[in-house]
Amino acid sequence: MAALPIRITGDPVLHEPAAAVTDFGADLRGLVADMMETMHAAPGVGLAAPQVGVPLRVFVYAWTGSDGVEHSGVAVNPELWLSPPRIGEADEESESEGCLSIPGERFPLRRADKALLRALDADGRPFETEAEGWLARIFQHEYDHLDGILYADRLAHPHSKAVGKAIRKRSWGVPGQSWLPGRDHLDD
Repeated sequence: MAALPIRITGDPVLHEPAAAVTDFGADLRGLVADMMETMHAAPGVGLAAPQVGVPLRVFVYAWTGSDGVEHSGVAVNPELWLSPPRIGEADEESESEGCLSIPGERFPLRRADKALLRALDADGRPFETEAEGWLARIFQHEYDHLDGILYADRLAHPHSKAVGKAIRKRSWGVPGQSWLPGRDHLDD
């Protein structure tokens, strides 16, 4: 296992839909193990294969709720059903999220409170998970990556303007930029 470089916004693999997984062999299990290590090293609560330059419909997640229950796994070729999001502006405190592909930035984004994830595990076995709150947010965020959508693409004004300014200030938004968890230290 090895931590992988995480692509930064502007890399084409982040902005295009990913392909379905068809091979559930050793290469996929190795990718999943490397993605888990990368996610933990970053540290993050989710990571999609396009973020490490692999255009496949795979994401990993690991998050411990306030009740102490750990939710961890991999979703291959996922489908996601969502409850309707609440009406109104996102709360600056409780609904802010970040992204390892836009490191160091956090902005509020309204998401659905509940989600139903149907996917395959790394061995091709189907499973279904119901999620609420932050776990539902994680699933939505990672699922978006598989469709070539970053959370910044969903931000409303004035936050969309602020993230654009942060990206320009750091000279991101162009192909070929990445950072390696455990080695690169990106300042806010």
